[in-house]
Amino acid sequence: MRQQVLFSICLTAVIGLAACEKKGGEAEVERALKDLNVIDESNLNNVMATAADPNEAVSYFRRATTNDPDRIDLQRGLAQSLVRAKRPTEAVTAWAKVVDHKESVPNDRVELADALIRTGQWDRAESVLDSVPPTHETFKRYRLEAMVADSNQEWDKSDSFYETALGLTTRPSGVLNNWGYSKMSRGDHKGAESLFIQAIQDNPKLFTAKNNLILARGAQRRYDLPLIKMTQIERAQLLHTLALTAIKQGDVNVGKGLLQEAIDTHPQHFEAAVISLRALQNGVSN
Repeated sequence: MRQQVLFSICLTAVIGLAACEKKGGEAEVERALKDLNVIDESNLNNVMATAADPNEAVSYFRRATTNDPDRIDLQRGLAQSLVRAKRPTEAVTAWAKVVDHKESVPNDRVELADALIRTGQWDRAESVLDSVPPTHETFKRYRLEAMVADSNQEWDKSDSFYETALGLTTRPSGVLNNWGYSKMSRGDHKGAESLFIQAIQDNPKLFTAKNNLILARGAQRRYDLPLIKMTQIERAQLLHTLALTAIKQGDVNVGKGLLQEAIDTHPQHFEAAVISLRALQNGVSN
């Protein structure tokens, strides 16, 4: 009898322990699934903000912020997506909302300044950048500071900011190209040419820098193509740019020859160069 009572007590204890283990296991599973959902959502948000179709990302983050309006990560995703979708006016509003959030960080102000520059609000962008703590030293912050200095024609500040930005990136081609354009806008074509060459050396596919290089050389009346890597189509396009630069400076015969060379070089029909040459020939004949 005593053994039966003892057996019953043990059985009850085992069943109770099993129930506790089962209950604890379910709780662990729920916690794991919750963590997994957070990770999955975070990954999805990152994909939508950086890799998805920009307008689809805007729609996604608009819905998400409507359902959860206080989450700053969703607000950032919406603002980033609006910039990617080339909707800067809306992006300004979105980034301003992020900046006003209690969890905002200095980089949010930098992004707001970027959106303001995209809409041509240079004074407001400068004000926002002035509010960024000096300890927040990032490539984008100094690149934007340089662009604002350019807009104010504060060339010494501009050069200093560009130089600082260069030291904070492993991909300098874009900032070198911007700096070169800054030099060209102030008449320093020789200095601009040097910076454009550096930009192309860093990124041989950066056609904007190639075209700017031709403009800088053309402004010095150097009407030959530099020794840089280019496709046949790029060569034709650069000859066209060089031709127009020559014509603008009054070197019409040089321009005509370059236009004809551009037409002959292009592997397909080069409509823009043909139209330019016809207009020039008609103008001369008339």
